[in-house]
Amino acid sequence: MTRVLSDRNAALYLTGALISGFGSSAMWLVCGIWVKDLTGSDGLAALCVFTLWAPTLIGPALGTLADRTRRRPLLIASNLALAALLPLLLTVDTPDRLWVLFAVLLVYGATGVVHDAAESALLASAVGTPLLGDFNGLRMAVNEGMKLVAPLTGAGLYAAYGGAPVALLDAVTFASAAGVFALLRVRETPPPRATTEGWRARTATGARALWRHGDLRTLVVAGGTTMLFAGLNGATVYAVAEGLGHSPAYVGVLYVAQGVGSVAVGLASGPLLRRLGERRFAGYGIALTAVAVALRAVHSDVVVLGSCLAAGVGLPCVLVAAYTAIQRETPGHLLGRVTATAGTLLYAPNAVGLAVGAGLVELVDHRVLLVTLGVARLVTVGPLLRRSGAPVPG
Repeated sequence: MTRVLSDRNAALYLTGALISGFGSSAMWLVCGIWVKDLTGSDGLAALCVFTLWAPTLIGPALGTLADRTRRRPLLIASNLALAALLPLLLTVDTPDRLWVLFAVLLVYGATGVVHDAAESALLASAVGTPLLGDFNGLRMAVNEGMKLVAPLTGAGLYAAYGGAPVALLDAVTFASAAGVFALLRVRETPPPRATTEGWRARTATGARALWRHGDLRTLVVAGGTTMLFAGLNGATVYAVAEGLGHSPAYVGVLYVAQGVGSVAVGLASGPLLRRLGERRFAGYGIALTAVAVALRAVHSDVVVLGSCLAAGVGLPCVLVAAYTAIQRETPGHLLGRVTATAGTLLYAPNAVGLAVGAGLVELVDHRVLLVTLGVARLVTVGPLLRRSGAPVPG
């Protein structure tokens, strides 16, 4: 951690992630509470997060942009764009204005896909390869650590003043993050010259590079399957709070418990990756998450909070492992597309899971759903613990 924080670019990256992550964590929680209060529907509340993740379905095409332009200016522009967009939410005060909220969330998610692809690609050149695992873990700890304070801050602001102040807070954090990214000192490799190759062909090149690498393919497939179950599970969170006899705002407490676990595993990710390797690190994390999800069905605040803590430890493992391996193994000129393709394969199932879960939670007892999801998630562990796969020529 000391070596990571002593690097100027790494420290600036983490500062930018800390600032924007605070606003995003507060906003994402409040959107669901906002919709729940306006409509009384658990399903519509869960669709807020689905809308945020939906742009990952076209992630490979969006990621191509990160390989066709300079990445630092792209990071700055994407943060400023979101800062300008979020004040539109000030107009959402009745159910018939919810379309504005969902439209903003859709653009928010699409901009985030481009931002993440550019950031990951720029990181590979800004941070030395030996530090990538430590940096990615620390970055995960920073992002997830926002769940310790941001959800409660957002829920408190919402309870006192409504959703508008939270939207403005998020806008300010994005503008501040843009200023931090402007301070980075990175010598970027110029993007390749324009060719006759079409957008579709360039996108397919990144997808092929990912799929032909055995280890990367295994990690991403396991991560995508895990995130599908995470989406299904995420749609039950308001039902879990209600089943425990609490208001929707109690979801913020559950997110805080998960954030504690994610901070812990983020700080330990570098040493654990070196000791276990990416595949075993991911596999053990998935197994822990499976047990934690099943335990959420227990009607006890203590057990549910403990299961959220355990899920926070387990769920980030496969994500940190996958992105670290991608950054280490992928050529720089393809990294934006490969990262975005991986993002689609990892997070699009999460969006699908949220959409399906939003329907299931209205039809099936959430406790039955949680136990089923916990058991089913274990199927993703086996392939990760087998022998590593070599890259496929071609």
